[in-house]
Amino acid sequence: MKKAFRKIMTYSLTVAMTCPFLSACTKQEEPAPAAEELRIENVAIEHEPEFGGVYIAMTIDDFNNLGFVYGDSVDVVFSNGYKLEDIPYYNGYYVDAGQPLLVAYPGYDYIKAAVNYGEDLWDTGNLQVVNPVNTLWMKLDLKEHDTASVILRERGKYADIQEASDIHYYDERERYPSDTVFANFRNIHTGRIKENILYRSASPCDNQHNRASYVNDLIEAANVRCILNLSDNDVKIERYINADDFASPYFLFLYEAGNVIPIALNMNYLSDEFAGKIAAGFAEMAEKEGPYLIHCTEGKDRTGFVCMLIEALAGSSYQEIVDDYMLTYDNYYKINESSEPEKYQTIMERNIIAMLKFIVNDDLIDIRTADLSAYARQYLINAGMTEEQIDLLLSRICV
Repeated sequence: MKKAFRKIMTYSLTVAMTCPFLSACTKQEEPAPAAEELRIENVAIEHEPEFGGVYIAMTIDDFNNLGFVYGDSVDVVFSNGYKLEDIPYYNGYYVDAGQPLLVAYPGYDYIKAAVNYGEDLWDTGNLQVVNPVNTLWMKLDLKEHDTASVILRERGKYADIQEASDIHYYDERERYPSDTVFANFRNIHTGRIKENILYRSASPCDNQHNRASYVNDLIEAANVRCILNLSDNDVKIERYINADDFASPYFLFLYEAGNVIPIALNMNYLSDEFAGKIAAGFAEMAEKEGPYLIHCTEGKDRTGFVCMLIEALAGSSYQEIVDDYMLTYDNYYKINESSEPEKYQTIMERNIIAMLKFIVNDDLIDIRTADLSAYARQYLINAGMTEEQIDLLLSRICV
């Protein structure tokens, strides 16, 4: 659904031109063509808190139709003076953790400025809603946001990375070989984890990608009894339940029985808040009987981190963790070591390898041979989980 913005948006596109008769008039050498100037100015913005970022109120199609191209370098300048300079414009999160970008992710209402796996740009940039002095606005109880301008800095500077990283997936069931692949649903059976006790998937309640009813049927067949919902809070879940396309009765049964644990993670796995929410979710999960499901929206990023953590805790090897994480990219994008080795390697290094290195937090340690269980345990203790809670969780899921 499109967001409502009261701020009037002004778009401008200027291509500087030179006089074709300049050389003849002045008898000087013909000047080099002037650089293209492409910009949008004073566009309304809105906070996007789930993943942490700032929507700039222009649709992806409208922005691209002006002439912006994936792989361009852009500057984003906010009306309060905060700037993001020389950042890439991509159709996916193709930057390292903690790095900014302008992204046109498929399915987003608008283009978005964000920090990948990092701090919420809205807070970092001190962006805000301000009450204007204009008395008419005050009488109408209207509010005005800061605004943003986007300026092309260098055409195609990051085009090689865009081309090497570009991935797409579809939301039509008929494009996939099975319900399990479409739902990104699987049993996690690595390390000491029991078979058929721990599952991961896309969302069984948020149907924005048309997968919820498929996940619902799969978790019912697997007799899942407790769900750790990484992406939602109770308000959002109630909205899904009341939506016209809600068709997940087994999820509703578990939710009404108090067996859904919503922890509403954002995407900043570098933050203490992120760790604290996981620790609290694991502690509550340990008090309930399995089988268990862990999910976010797509079952990809937040689910990938949390499943990496619980797999490491349960003694899974480096290779088992990497293989499970990367299976999602095979399910969604058909990217694996054989089909697209370069993209596979790039995705692996930028995501799961970076996550494991963050958990270990020691550049001198080889994550391929490290005791990942010890590092995962320490991460959770630092986040507020007790030894007893960790041991109880392991007793639930491990042989």
